[in-house]
Amino acid sequence: MDILRRGVLRLAAAALIALPVLAHAQERSITVASTTSTEQSGLFKHLLPAFTKKTGIEVKVVAVGTGQALDIGRRGDADVVFVHDKAAEEKFVAEGFATKRQDVMYNDFVLVGPKSDPAHTKGKDILTGLRKVAEAKAPFISRGDKSGTHAAELRYWKDAGIDLNASKGDWYKEIGQGMGPALNTASAQNAYVLSDRGTWLSFKNRGDLAILVEGDQRLFNQYGVMLVNPAKHPHVKAAEGQAFIDWLVSPEGQKTIADYKIDGEQLFFPNAKPEQS
Repeated sequence: MDILRRGVLRLAAAALIALPVLAHAQERSITVASTTSTEQSGLFKHLLPAFTKKTGIEVKVVAVGTGQALDIGRRGDADVVFVHDKAAEEKFVAEGFATKRQDVMYNDFVLVGPKSDPAHTKGKDILTGLRKVAEAKAPFISRGDKSGTHAAELRYWKDAGIDLNASKGDWYKEIGQGMGPALNTASAQNAYVLSDRGTWLSFKNRGDLAILVEGDQRLFNQYGVMLVNPAKHPHVKAAEGQAFIDWLVSPEGQKTIADYKIDGEQLFFPNAKPEQS
């Protein structure tokens, strides 16, 4: 009986010793609030295993529209925010929810639509293209989800001189969903849609859709990353979150981003600047 008791005590002691180690291991993880485009393009499946292998830090991604991702950061429900609406990101910093933002990479937006192009949008001018869609009242799918892509779309309509409140009709449909569902809806309805190029390249259900407008400088799409301010939310895993950011903007992280390709075509182009404020 004494031998049995001593064995039980040893096991209990070993378990107590192991608890801090297990707790530490569980802490080596972060939550990143990001856009649907970084997930649905397949970038994170390529990127995150390399980061975890390098650091041992696991990354849980909450993929939503940029507006929602920033709100998650405001609530302190994420450690890092990785999105693509620079004006909204700068506001996030100004509000004190992050101390700085850093450029990470870019790609571009494209106007996708039926190959037959009934609104005659094809070209390099996104404003002209959207005007033609509105004039023809051709079916257009809007994400309508306050994402970075949705914000860009609304900006382009405004710059094109189109008042959506006055012009909206059955032709303009807001679905309140991410890029993948928006492309699926456009494919099913043979409609026009604004997409980031990364998600378009990874999209398999294209049906009769094709890129119709591309190459306009206005279509530039910058991604930025921010650590949620631990002064606002003390539970933020600042060390691990900063390690993720530092890796993203490091030569290794930037090369990993550049190496992600589909059918030989690069989806994102790294452009981090060291010591950026």
